[in-house]
Amino acid sequence: MIHNVYFWLKPDLSPEQISTFETELMHLLEIDYLEHGFAGKPAKTEERPVTDHSFHFSLLLHFKSMADHEFYQKDCPRHKRFVDTCKPFFDRVIVYDTSPLH
Repeated sequence: MIHNVYFWLKPDLSPEQISTFETELMHLLEIDYLEHGFAGKPAKTEERPVTDHSFHFSLLLHFKSMADHEFYQKDCPRHKRFVDTCKPFFDRVIVYDTSPLH
């Protein structure tokens, strides 16, 4: 199961707040039950009608199972810390969760 998250930060954040956001985001990649994790910023790819470069940060977490994802959402201390610390920093967040076709 893939958990894709896109963040739009508030425009008036200080450099320290942005640094805190980046640090806390990177800590999510340290969760030991992930298959894979990735955090990044919009790539400097060509502008096309199908691309959206408007977000500030993205997070991709590949969970080994739906149960791991459910634990992450409800009981993971690292996720709770991220939300508690960073929620004041973003204006918008969108989540796209996907399961394999087979």
